[in-house]
Parts: sequence; structure tokens; C-alpha cells
Amino acid sequence: MKDFESKYGNCPMYYTISILEGKWKWVILWEIYEAEIIRYNKLKDILQPIAHKTLSKQLKELENSNLIHREQYNEIPPKVEYSLTEEGKTLIPILNLMFQWGEKHIKNK
Repeated sequence: MKDFESKYGNCPMYYTISILEGKWKWVILWEIYEAEIIRYNKLKDILQPIAHKTLSKQLKELENSNLIHREQYNEIPPKVEYSLTEEGKTLIPILNLMFQWGEKHIKNK
């Protein structure tokens, strides 16, 4: 956080962007929100053509930001599920607005 503050000060917009930057994070959050609980492989299938490394990195960053919860079950094969945390759920209104905006404007393309 100190690096962020020295670079951007206390700007809420820059803070939000720094947490949610990346090509896939908003879509990952949307898919987890839609499913409520989703397994890694299902998420990867939905987000074709995302690379395993990219998905893993983005999920780890979202988890470290306390926006998603990762639940690992000690089974063979391993089972991992993702869900939104309470903090992650505060993004639902923004996700819905982004969806509505896209729904309205995609017709113009």
C-alpha cells in the first residue's frame, strides 16, 4: 500500500483500478457472481481462450485483494471452488451497471 500511496496518493479511483486492473478480472468476478460458487475448470471453460497461468494469477490477485474466496477440498483429483467474499459482493452493482451498459451499446457495433 505504501508504494501505491507514494505513486498515486489517496485517490480512490486509482486505488480501485490498481486492484481490478487486468484483462480478465472483471469477467472473472462476473462469472463467479453469476454462478455463486464455481469450480476452477468450469471457470476456465467459460473464459476460453484464457491461459491456465493467466487465470491462476488473476484468481490469486483477486483472492489477495479479499474479493473472492478460494475453498480447496483435499480430494483426488483436487477440487477448488471460488465464490465472492462480502467485500467482493460490494462490486455487484458495478458489475450489473457494466453488463447493462454493454447490453445497450453492443447493438451499435
